[in-house]
Amino acid sequence: MMESVRAQRLQPGVGTLRSLRPGVTGAPAAASAPPPPPAPPPAAVAAAPPLPAVPPPAGLGLGLGLGLPPPPPPLGLQGPAAPPPPGAGPPAVLREAVEAVVRSFAKHTQGYGRVNVVEALQEFWQMKQSRGADLKNGALVVYEMVPSNSPPYVCYVTLPGGSCFGSFQFCPTKAEARRSAAKIALMNSVFNEHPSRRITDEFIEKSVSEALASFNGNREEADNPNTGIGAFRFMLESNKGKSMLEFQELMTVFQLLHWNGSLKAMRERQCSRQEVLAHYSHRALDDDIRNQMAMDWVNREQNSPGALSRELASTERELDEARLAGKELRFHKEKKDILMLAAGQLGSMHSSNC
Repeated sequence: MMESVRAQRLQPGVGTLRSLRPGVTGAPAAASAPPPPPAPPPAAVAAAPPLPAVPPPAGLGLGLGLGLPPPPPPLGLQGPAAPPPPGAGPPAVLREAVEAVVRSFAKHTQGYGRVNVVEALQEFWQMKQSRGADLKNGALVVYEMVPSNSPPYVCYVTLPGGSCFGSFQFCPTKAEARRSAAKIALMNSVFNEHPSRRITDEFIEKSVSEALASFNGNREEADNPNTGIGAFRFMLESNKGKSMLEFQELMTVFQLLHWNGSLKAMRERQCSRQEVLAHYSHRALDDDIRNQMAMDWVNREQNSPGALSRELASTERELDEARLAGKELRFHKEKKDILMLAAGQLGSMHSSNC
């Protein structure tokens, strides 16, 4: 009985078991989250230099939920925080970086000549699987075109672990959009294999030290799993040996829980930080989580008409900015999919009432 109640308290839905702890408002936490700091400037890629271990910056939304600093960016090569003007295309340095990595990959795997990046990306992940990579859902790379009857066309690609990237150039054809998405995903996949992108003891110590400095904490906090910094250390140590992309995939779940207000609701239900970490560190993002969050947004829209459309417009802007900058997109993409699911549920409810 107690285990059943505990599982219900840890559900992602804001409205779940509201009677256990009155006062859960259901307001999304993202509204109060400060904007993220600008991304680091991209570096030139000539001979694939070692990528530095980037410590987590302070002040992103996740820290307001579990008290955790956010994860480090999955790649040290990213475009600027702001997108280029419409029609200007991606920053030249990002374009050159992507092309350099693709050429290098082609040289070392297929010899000189033109490389089919779509095939190369799929072969890369099949190679990883053949060498023992733990890919729970197989090695299939999945593409998704944004419906459009005219250019520019936009394509997203989801890698086997769940990381998502999108076409970052002006693409006059659907085939070009697919190739553009494959290029940026291949670059991230290749750089993710670099030893500097692994979570090691040295990386953990550096990240925790910088987090302590950012939050004006002390060393005792880092050793106490009941503090935010201690929980952050716990998550890093639990993922020792994993790559930055793998860690980002895990942290996406917590970012969504914070954005939806789920972490706040769990605190109101008296769930401890350790309970939440233990539960969601081993729970993949699934349709049950998406559906519960979508229902929360249905309730918000019913309580405050226009809330859903405003959040969707904001999310679409963030998604486009991140896509054009060549960043990992799963958090933004999942937000949009959840909001679109909520809009569909609202439409079905309205149709049934007519």
